[in-house]
Amino acid sequence: MNDHQQRQTVSSGSYLEPEIGFSRAVRMGPYVAVAGTAPIGEDGATAGVGDVHAQTVRCLDIAEAALKEAGASLADVVRTRIMLTDVTRWREAARAHGERFAAIRPVTTFVEVSRFIDPEWLVEIEVDAVLG
Repeated sequence: MNDHQQRQTVSSGSYLEPEIGFSRAVRMGPYVAVAGTAPIGEDGATAGVGDVHAQTVRCLDIAEAALKEAGASLADVVRTRIMLTDVTRWREAARAHGERFAAIRPVTTFVEVSRFIDPEWLVEIEVDAVLG
């Protein structure tokens, strides 16, 4: 993809994508943005109910697959945003993040939100990548 005006969209198959009108990821030139990614299992149910670490792993799996489909990898990630319904549990999310990004070390932000669309979701993650 050499044309910086070319737009590539990636779908993860989430049941919410058509309803909301969003893509899991969008690539424009060297920039890839991955939408807020929730811990939805392949069966459509919440993965890791009650387990922040397991939910974070699932979010990162979905985000990584979207990056790959857009021609990027975790090594291209420059920013992550981790949103939690209980920021006191940030270390559980941080452990999963560190398992993937210890050597890459993108900038990251942890924020607390009041809730997500599904009350079983404890975490959502956004990812931005730049291909060099």
